[in-house]
Amino acid sequence: MKRLWFIQILLAISLCSAAQKADFKAAEKFRADNLTPKYGDLAVNANWIEESDIFWYSFKTSAGKNFYYVDAAAKSKQSMFESKFMAAELRKLTHHPYNDLDLPVKDIKFDKKSITKFTFVVDSMKFNFDITTQKLTIKDSLWKEKKLPSWTTYSSDSTWIVYAKNHNLYLMKTKDKDSVEIQLTTDGERYYSYARNSEDTIKNKKVKSNAEWFKNSKKLYVERQDERKVKDLFVVDVLAQPRPKLKTYKYSMPGEEFVPQSELVIFDLVSKKHVNVDLKKWKDQTINVEWSSQKNADKLILIRKDRPLKTLDVCLVNAETGALSVLFSEETWPYFNDEYSRLSVLNEGNDIIWWSERTGWGQLYLYDGKGNLKNQITNGYFVTGRVERIDTLGRMLYFEAFGKEEGVHPYYSMKYKASIDKGGTTLITKEGANHSFSMSKSNKYFVDTYSTVDKIPEAVLRDNNGNVIMKLEKADLSQLFKTGWKMPETIVVKAKDGVTDLYGVMYKPFNFDSTRKYPVISFVYPGPQTESVQYSFTVTGGKNVALAQLGFIVVNFGHRGGSPMRNSYYHTFGYKALRDYPLADDKYGIEQLADKYKFIDISRVGIYGHSGGGFMSTAAILSYPDFYKVAVSSSGNHDNNIYNQWWGETYNGVTEIEKKIIRKEEQKDSLNKNKDVEIIFKGTVDKNQDIAKNLKGYLLLVTGDLDDNVHPGNTLRVVDALIKANKRFDFMMLPGQRHAYGNEIPYFDRLMWYYFAEHLLGDYRTNVDLLDF
Repeated sequence: MKRLWFIQILLAISLCSAAQKADFKAAEKFRADNLTPKYGDLAVNANWIEESDIFWYSFKTSAGKNFYYVDAAAKSKQSMFESKFMAAELRKLTHHPYNDLDLPVKDIKFDKKSITKFTFVVDSMKFNFDITTQKLTIKDSLWKEKKLPSWTTYSSDSTWIVYAKNHNLYLMKTKDKDSVEIQLTTDGERYYSYARNSEDTIKNKKVKSNAEWFKNSKKLYVERQDERKVKDLFVVDVLAQPRPKLKTYKYSMPGEEFVPQSELVIFDLVSKKHVNVDLKKWKDQTINVEWSSQKNADKLILIRKDRPLKTLDVCLVNAETGALSVLFSEETWPYFNDEYSRLSVLNEGNDIIWWSERTGWGQLYLYDGKGNLKNQITNGYFVTGRVERIDTLGRMLYFEAFGKEEGVHPYYSMKYKASIDKGGTTLITKEGANHSFSMSKSNKYFVDTYSTVDKIPEAVLRDNNGNVIMKLEKADLSQLFKTGWKMPETIVVKAKDGVTDLYGVMYKPFNFDSTRKYPVISFVYPGPQTESVQYSFTVTGGKNVALAQLGFIVVNFGHRGGSPMRNSYYHTFGYKALRDYPLADDKYGIEQLADKYKFIDISRVGIYGHSGGGFMSTAAILSYPDFYKVAVSSSGNHDNNIYNQWWGETYNGVTEIEKKIIRKEEQKDSLNKNKDVEIIFKGTVDKNQDIAKNLKGYLLLVTGDLDDNVHPGNTLRVVDALIKANKRFDFMMLPGQRHAYGNEIPYFDRLMWYYFAEHLLGDYRTNVDLLDF
């Protein structure tokens, strides 16, 4: 009897073990590269022809690729050419065969005088085609793409070229056969340069400058950065031949004394003289030119911000004298929302449209050219996003907004229009979905492709009131569905405060069995500038679809402190808690999902992410070591004190301090006149290595050795702390890889699969080849 009982136990264990084998073949089958041939185009890219209400587009389905010509006013759609006919005509002229199901037609350009005639390129030949007559002729049998030299910036009238050489600014006439150079500056040097690449060390070579032209081509201006005192950072290219090579670059970090200093210089082409704009107000301020006058080249409008990013001025600059005046100012706390904060200038500077979170929700406001508030354009408890189009003649604004419609997902980009002068917001895309926007120059029509994560993309043509006047395309997923692919599911959970809704997506194995128990893996990116959650249609969900096929439930939802599509309280929630703010929400959200869905095994929880997600996933397993069992963290900014200055100071804060000093009279400058104090800034961020001692589960740290964005030192400092804490962990350095290696190296995807399979499924098979499942 005991023997029978023992055999039953062994059998049960064996069955359980077999049920927990990772399905590597399914994961490989549904990896992004392998899915691409299974579906065609997911959106219509409308190419509007000149000033007309006619556009063309190409669209690929499982039946082939076709090209269409649409007249919006006439509500008509026709093929630009029949593909078999075009393939045959090309064969006649070139003697080469072509696949009529996927013609290699590119560089389509319509005739400015006749909107039924266009040129296109196939291989190295250029052709003329007339839609009306269906006649194809060779225009150029030895066509070569004419690429402008990379160093040129042409004036609006195409008579001048501006460029940089040896870090100084130069001019040249476009039709000057002798290529006579006019040198405009002599004070340029490395890291205090007029060149776009201030690190350039090649002498006497023409390179792209930082110069921008006024529209009338009479003046140009340069936003110049002085980085000479900014400290160096280094990475080593170990794969360089014949010897490893050191790469040095300037990189300012939070709280450092020396950060880039902004300047603005305006140049006059007639006199060849320049004026330096007096920008001084705050120590270590930044500027950004938003607009230059169109007719007379007499003024600029710029935004000036203080270093803590709590105060800004919108300023008017006299382009003749360099004099600066403040049009209006704004203060906020804890920081300005740079993702949606925009300024648009109309009517030669007499109207200014400004985005502001002054009410807690981003709205649009109209100011006059003197900085007086004229009216509020949008108003309500929702967030306006990008301005899509400004109809200056009709005084109408077209824009996206989030969270305005009751019952519609608050992250869907819905499109609206409003009168610039009277306000009043009108919805012009009524379907609850993410919408795109491509409008004709007449502002009468726009093309909209809309979808959700669980709705197939559809493209329609609308009038400017949002009425659908023509259905264009619906994505063809027939071949994808035949593979067994299925759509993910949307989820909603509460944040740890119990009242805030968090939105996300759940990915399941395509052979999902509701009677089984599955480990759960959370894919994370904390923001604060965005949430990496898919709300439009997605085939792959990044890496999530493939990962789920191993035998996991993969969830991906936002956290307080994430998306700026919500109100200012939501997206600034993590201020001064950059390491810890999203962790409690992620844990609480997973717990709610496990309560709701009995197939989720709350005892087997994994987490992964890249960059900020790498930072968060490591922080999670170190902060809640009894909850998260496995983490894979790639290229994480684990120590934001050595990540870039803007990130740490914006999202975690920087303190302005007055330091008492003894200063000689000749050392006093305009910012510290008659003061025995000097302004300095301090800012520190909690870091992952400080809690390395908490590790209990399995942690895989990965970084590229050439990452000059999130320096490898971020990961290596955690590695060092784990070693000192005598913790077992795993670490992979990817040679020759920068920050975004994850999408280029299939090896990393498979390494992550292997790691989760081992430690969440207990699948320790040693004969699995990472390069060929």
